[in-house]
Amino acid sequence: MHIGIDSFVAAVTDPRTERVIGPEERMAHLLEEIELADRTGLYSFGIGEHHRSEYYDSAPPVILAAAAARTEQIRLGSAVAVLSATDPVRLFQQFATLDLISKGRMDLVVGRGSFTEAFPLFGLDLADYDSLFSEKLDLLLKLRDESPVTWSGQHRPPLVEQTVYPRPLQDPLPIWVGVGGTPESFARAGLLGLPLMIAIIGGEPRQFAPLVDLYRRAGAQAGHPPEKLKVGLHVFGFVADSTKAAADTIYPGWHEMFAKISAERGFRQPSRLQFDATAGPDGAFFMGDPQTVADKIRRVSDQLGGVDRLSLQMTNPRLAHEDLLHGIELLGTEVAPLVKDV
Repeated sequence: MHIGIDSFVAAVTDPRTERVIGPEERMAHLLEEIELADRTGLYSFGIGEHHRSEYYDSAPPVILAAAAARTEQIRLGSAVAVLSATDPVRLFQQFATLDLISKGRMDLVVGRGSFTEAFPLFGLDLADYDSLFSEKLDLLLKLRDESPVTWSGQHRPPLVEQTVYPRPLQDPLPIWVGVGGTPESFARAGLLGLPLMIAIIGGEPRQFAPLVDLYRRAGAQAGHPPEKLKVGLHVFGFVADSTKAAADTIYPGWHEMFAKISAERGFRQPSRLQFDATAGPDGAFFMGDPQTVADKIRRVSDQLGGVDRLSLQMTNPRLAHEDLLHGIELLGTEVAPLVKDV
């Protein structure tokens, strides 16, 4: 089991002083967090992609390049790159270049994203939500696996015997598919033989077992070996010296994040009762002291028939930098060793 961190690079208000951390300082804090994750032996650090005022991650390749230059061992990647809203040729070039800078430590995780702001921003029609992703994933895989490439589709001019440069150090460049909860997405990833990154943001992780089974069955029927069908989890969580400290530290920012999203989408406002239930033994949040988090990781891996990678999403708009650094250190030095044999 490989353990890592995902960040959406949230804008932060220091909970102790109520001081708003400016974007320049927040970026400096982020790079310090990634460097610590590298030193503590964590396996990966992923940067999300959003185009909203509360996040500073609209240009992940720029952040990843800075992180690659400051780290030595940790794998770096997207969490996720919104493939529907970008040109696959440009995305492949960016991550091939990042792979060279990092000396082969890059993972490209692509998905649709959970927000829709990228569509109007880049002149895309939300009605093309499904076809954009399917077509662009097809082209991205061809760019990785074939050189030169001949390709045509609906949403982009064709390529005729085109070679895309540079080529990555890793051959092939790892491309994961980020999914939510639709069976079609799981089946497609299996048929393509691509590793799967499941975003679990609510409910109970064990509810994904039938979908993971669908993914593995689809992959097997398509002739892909079991070792190629990797399963990763992207989950919300935090590690502290005690389970109570973890919950009390994270809750104010969690409430702020989800109160805003709930108001936008017409959902019921979040509550501490809901938060505590979701942070419980069977809930979606991986939160607590190191032993509690490690026990949950083991339990969920068993429920899903084995998990290869788990990334804790620690983005929080009211989490002090010092508390986040402590959580990263506990995750790397205490949690990861407890689950390395899973």
